[in-house]
Amino acid sequence: MHRAVDVLEAARATADAAEFYAVVHSALASAVKVIARADDSSGIIGDACRRLLDMHPRAAAAAGVSPGRLVDWMIKFQFDGVVDYFELDPVAYAPALGDVGMKAYRARLDAVRATLAPDPAEAERWSVPDRHERWVLEWNDRRLAVHDRDIDAIIRTHARDRKVAAWLQDTAKAFEEIGEIDLAIDWARQAADHHPDHQALRAADYWCELLARHRPGELVAARHVVFSRWPSATSAARLYRDARSSWPNFRDEVLTTLATRPDQAVLFALHTLKDPHLAWKQAAALRLDDDHTWAEVAKAYEPVDPRAVLPIHRRLVEHELVDAGAQHYRLAARRLAKMRTLAAGTDQAEAVDTFIAELRDTHRRRPRLQREFDRAQLP
Repeated sequence: MHRAVDVLEAARATADAAEFYAVVHSALASAVKVIARADDSSGIIGDACRRLLDMHPRAAAAAGVSPGRLVDWMIKFQFDGVVDYFELDPVAYAPALGDVGMKAYRARLDAVRATLAPDPAEAERWSVPDRHERWVLEWNDRRLAVHDRDIDAIIRTHARDRKVAAWLQDTAKAFEEIGEIDLAIDWARQAADHHPDHQALRAADYWCELLARHRPGELVAARHVVFSRWPSATSAARLYRDARSSWPNFRDEVLTTLATRPDQAVLFALHTLKDPHLAWKQAAALRLDDDHTWAEVAKAYEPVDPRAVLPIHRRLVEHELVDAGAQHYRLAARRLAKMRTLAAGTDQAEAVDTFIAELRDTHRRRPRLQREFDRAQLP
């Protein structure tokens, strides 16, 4: 499906507009039938459908499709389609519909709205028979507010009762779409200050993206706010990246704050600061207990002091062998082989081989472990 869409996209510039639209329209109809009958757990088919949905309004505008015919199709696709989980964007279709078509489209939406029962209580919204129609109408109301560049309507339809951070972020995105950047930044900041926390964090990242594009002078202060509220290796890395020459002003605070989360402190030192010495020091001082992070630290610190990481590898091997299974045995064998390489020619070589012998004896009733050790050429 994706290869077929690639062919369509490549042909758009040179194909006859009417023929191109006919093929895109037919392809979209077929794709929707496919996804209605297929397992799309991976989302691959859905992505192909969305690519066709993105192409369809532009193809319709280029082909000069009759607005009345297009309105009929849009209403049927949304309210009586084969599937009910794709949206059509009236903003994208506006060039094809023109003023007359947009007026007709709004009238058809109002006709559907008139058939609905009175608005249900909030707790009942997802159980009423016409919930799909209500959802489609609400989606169109939001997009038509953007088309009209109506600030009050955007706030009403996107922010709704203002109880959810994601809705405030949607409002900010709508304002960015129509070029109201000051309003977009303000609403994104409001979303970052809202709840629930995971949505607020996404909104905070969007707030910083807006500032990077439109008010770069305010970005570092915003990144500092985000880090202070959600301290992690990720938020610290973004502050580090955007602070640039002013990073020394934040370094001590960031490291001190991250010290309460050893894995985050170590990952920041390792991946952002590119400082294996600091990562190693923090891992030990902060009593890091995450095996995956210790493995990363050991790998980075090996060129600095190969002998120093041997106890870490030993610990990781022991933890790997707590659970039985071929994958655990294979990973342990590889790590033991790495230990032998690191210890070769040092006073630790004999100790590593003794450790391997002890493991073979301890797990002598695990024949698969013995085979994996043999395959790794362990003594």
